[in-house]
Amino acid sequence: MSRARLLLVDDEPELVFTMAERLELRGFEVDAVTSGEEALKRIEEHDYHVAVVDVKMPGLDGHQVLEQIKARFPDISVILLTGHGGDEEGEVGMRLGACAYLFKPVNIADLIETMRECAGGFSDE
Repeated sequence: MSRARLLLVDDEPELVFTMAERLELRGFEVDAVTSGEEALKRIEEHDYHVAVVDVKMPGLDGHQVLEQIKARFPDISVILLTGHGGDEEGEVGMRLGACAYLFKPVNIADLIETMRECAGGFSDE
């Protein structure tokens, strides 16, 4: 079992870097970026088990990032996060290939459980 490598994507720096710290304290390898464009560049450079992507971002939004990840790196599990969305956004995301759709603020334990359900085969130890 390999250690989980995660990519967090959210245009709110305080949120994404705090979440990254909390996951690193739990043993995950985490990269955090603040735009969809940065996310796609980082995915070209590193292997990830899971990408956790905010839906509402300037530039490339979460659905566009999801589409590009799934087209180019189908083995990466993508979890969408939103603070403003509704069921329709979640349904669109699931049709595009997201493995889950969570609402902010997300509980870290719930996020870890969702990541394990989506990707499996990794350890946080």
